[in-house]
Amino acid sequence: MGSADNQKGHRPDESPQKEVTISAFWMAALETTHDEFGAFWTDQSVTINSSVDAVTRPTSQYIDLSWGMGKEGGFPVNSMSQTAALMYCHWLYKKTGIFYRLPTEAEWEYACRAGSEATFPWGDDANEMSKYAWFKGNSKSKYQKTGTLLPNTWGLYDMLGNVAEWTLDQYDSAYFSKLADPVRDPLASPQSRYPKTVRGGSYVDGPENLRPASRQYSEPAWNKRDPQFPKSRWWLTDAAFVGFRIVRPVKQPTAEEAEQFFKAYIGQ
Repeated sequence: MGSADNQKGHRPDESPQKEVTISAFWMAALETTHDEFGAFWTDQSVTINSSVDAVTRPTSQYIDLSWGMGKEGGFPVNSMSQTAALMYCHWLYKKTGIFYRLPTEAEWEYACRAGSEATFPWGDDANEMSKYAWFKGNSKSKYQKTGTLLPNTWGLYDMLGNVAEWTLDQYDSAYFSKLADPVRDPLASPQSRYPKTVRGGSYVDGPENLRPASRQYSEPAWNKRDPQFPKSRWWLTDAAFVGFRIVRPVKQPTAEEAEQFFKAYIGQ
């Protein structure tokens, strides 16, 4: 596990080498799309209220928060809070009986590296980035359809670039130095709505922020232009670059454990 550069929206982190064991999980090959999230958003069987104890459908968007970059046909869903991403996971669980969630930071970095110890999953040459990632140098300031560039060694697309991806963890600038050595399944549990950790960089970032260890943190400024009061816990007016992908742990929680998880995380 490595460190991040001190760019806008990113913070440098101490990065001592740690021995980390990760329990088995499956990860979505693609970032969650507008098409997939839209099935949840338009599901008429879902409750429409502010309760965090039920599966709740996001409120209507007051403006087009895709900002004209694309929706149907495989574009990554964007501009949503961690709460919205986790509520989508809760909805999937209720629909399928299979527990899905966001990845932890450790799971995300493990999957992104795909066994590589180089600077990037494909090696050390930043000039190769355009083959694998949509970033400032090739995106034309827009996210692109998922899965259109090369995947990493494990068949995962857009782990770097396109949209940055929510993780479960509360952001801690001393994350790396606080990890025990060895440690199993590390996770910084939720404490407050801000800051939460986002990984992978996005279509607006330069190559220096598209490294497996680069970390970004959420902040209230990501929703500063929201005209609502209180501000939406679903949509982000100023973070069009944020999306997510989901994981499925091989060892599934019990029904009680699953509901305890969603109660703990949703609404932060």
